[in-house]
Amino acid sequence: MTSTSKDFLNEFHWLMDVLHNIDVGLVVLDLNLHIKLWNGFMQNHSAKTSADVLDECIFDVFPELPEAWFRRKLQSVTVLHNASFTTWEQRPYLFRFKNYRPVTGAAEHMYQNCTMLPLTDARGQVNHVCLIVYDVTEVAINRLQLQKANAQLHHISRTDGLTGLLNRKTWEQSLRHEFKRFQRYHHACSLIMFDIDHFKNINDSFGHTAGDEVIRRTAATLLEGLRDSDVAGRYGGEEFAVILVDTDATGARVVAERLRTRIEAASVPFEQHVINFTISLGIAELSPKITDSTMWIDTADRGLYNAKRSGRNQSSVYHL
Repeated sequence: MTSTSKDFLNEFHWLMDVLHNIDVGLVVLDLNLHIKLWNGFMQNHSAKTSADVLDECIFDVFPELPEAWFRRKLQSVTVLHNASFTTWEQRPYLFRFKNYRPVTGAAEHMYQNCTMLPLTDARGQVNHVCLIVYDVTEVAINRLQLQKANAQLHHISRTDGLTGLLNRKTWEQSLRHEFKRFQRYHHACSLIMFDIDHFKNINDSFGHTAGDEVIRRTAATLLEGLRDSDVAGRYGGEEFAVILVDTDATGARVVAERLRTRIEAASVPFEQHVINFTISLGIAELSPKITDSTMWIDTADRGLYNAKRSGRNQSSVYHL
């Protein structure tokens, strides 16, 4: 054997050693999708040796692979002679490998980015495709945790911590939006403003912790009776507000009375006590006479004032 041949064999052995031990997955497929190369990364994470998979169809070895999608991807590679890529955000993984990394132990599987490369022969014909599989679990988990944290912060910034309803700022944004929609489409829309009767007496008699429980119960009862399109918020203290989309004053009165009777029938157990309470409600349907969202609130507040002046535990529609 000549020195040139020996050098070639040494370099070839060195190259194969690198391909086998590199920290990415390498799989070479022929055009019949039979496996021709299976490196150490793939062997370690699949628990399948080269002897188990070489010359086998990849779908026989991994029947869970999305066959139709995979064939389309490979066809674009072989026909167009261009690389194709897929990220974990598009498809979390190509091969369902368990995740063993201690830092990202919360992940059940390995998140993967994949590259599909055309391999040409001496005549420039594509006769094999190389799959490169990257373990991006750490990046994916960090990104998902950041997205979750941002979603939580967004939720916190929009909601009232005690009740889970929209906070006043966010609810008022919805109110302005509905008012603008009314100006454009003139659809029926009503507003209910209500508060807890004699709430100061509850705080004075049982303490602020009991008052918080009463507010929470009121919010929970409110949410039970609303549609997905309705917008409820805690306006401040013991006062609440509800936007009823596509609802006239008559329909809003039905909603208000249903809520009022449910609250009247409810009770809040607190320590050795049972607290019963009621609410008073004011209703205002949007009309051309209402010129802005602030006036809409003022109109519903007038209805609330009338309900309280008339003895509380009732609802009142205010018409301009």
